[in-house]
Amino acid sequence: MTYCVGLLLNEGMVLLSDTRTNAGLDNIATYRKMFVFEEPGERVIGILTAGSLSVTQTTMARLHEAIDDHEATSESSIMLAPTMLKVAEIVGNTLSSVRQDIDSKMEASKVSTAASMIVAGQRKGGAMRMFLIYPEGNFIEATEDTPYLQIGEHKYGKPILDRVVTPATSLDDARKAVLLSMDSTLRSNLSVGMPLDFAVIAKDACRVTTRRRIEKKDPDFARMSEAWSEALREGFTRIEI
Repeated sequence: MTYCVGLLLNEGMVLLSDTRTNAGLDNIATYRKMFVFEEPGERVIGILTAGSLSVTQTTMARLHEAIDDHEATSESSIMLAPTMLKVAEIVGNTLSSVRQDIDSKMEASKVSTAASMIVAGQRKGGAMRMFLIYPEGNFIEATEDTPYLQIGEHKYGKPILDRVVTPATSLDDARKAVLLSMDSTLRSNLSVGMPLDFAVIAKDACRVTTRRRIEKKDPDFARMSEAWSEALREGFTRIEI
């Protein structure tokens, strides 16, 4: 399994994903779940993936092929699509098609082929938009009322996002929120694991403005995790019932 989260804010977008994939306790591996497509100054698209690795990898491969196709059109390539809504439609259609193909091959084995994606980005002159793509290819969009989207093992990291994230949240505070959301998930679910991929897309930059990989022994992440644990313990002891 995995955990991915995206925030859509007034100042920009924040994306975070883990990299763990497991097919049983004795078959754990690291695979990138965050993919970025850029034409700096013109458009930027970030895609986060969760679920069946064969489905998500094949979907990403087909999206890359469509981009590289010399006969690509605005109907087939996310880098030529006129709007982020069209990008979401292309990704959704590709994911649905791949899932149906693999479903037909895996029907007898009863292996899950469910997969979902978060698609976030902006094209020059357009608004920042973020979508959650379901396995069937349909999707929902982040809004002012719900400025974040999650896929994978999302329940452990949701409470802090509900409490602190609004569209007016600064990018610095958003970074803290998604990392603490991930920290809570890492502590509660062994199917989510480091390293982590983190990215920020500032409003109207049409490019990734910050991107880094956070390794297991990253001192800043460890310090933040311990500070959060201490704050929770102190808060718990102060509450009277």
